[in-house]
Amino acid sequence: QNWKMPGRWFWHAARGRVFHDEIAAAEPYEAEQALGWAGHYAVGISYGVIFALIAGPGWFADPGFLPAWIFALVTISAGWFLMQPGMGLGWAAAKTPNPWKVRGLGLAAHTAFGLGLWVTGLIGVPA
Repeated sequence: QNWKMPGRWFWHAARGRVFHDEIAAAEPYEAEQALGWAGHYAVGISYGVIFALIAGPGWFADPGFLPAWIFALVTISAGWFLMQPGMGLGWAAAKTPNPWKVRGLGLAAHTAFGLGLWVTGLIGVPA
């Protein structure tokens, strides 16, 4: 996955510019590929912690896939309604050449994230 443009977006957002007409036209950042990957994983880890706090010890005692999946699907809203418009791609990638493909891939990726949350619950967290 090419995370250069999300990395550029993270870099500009950290400096106060969240919305761009076209992120590719924004000033480049030397390490934007690395920042894109790091930013994406940092957000994912943060979401995992938030899910653990919301789900609580009861979920870890008997982890179910459905709560993890629903939470994971809800997290896509940040991409659809903040990051993609911020990069100039429109709400939920509406300005891309194939928005439904982008949305479908996002839903698949976030389903994989939900599976990861669930498997983590099944494995258990050391006390």
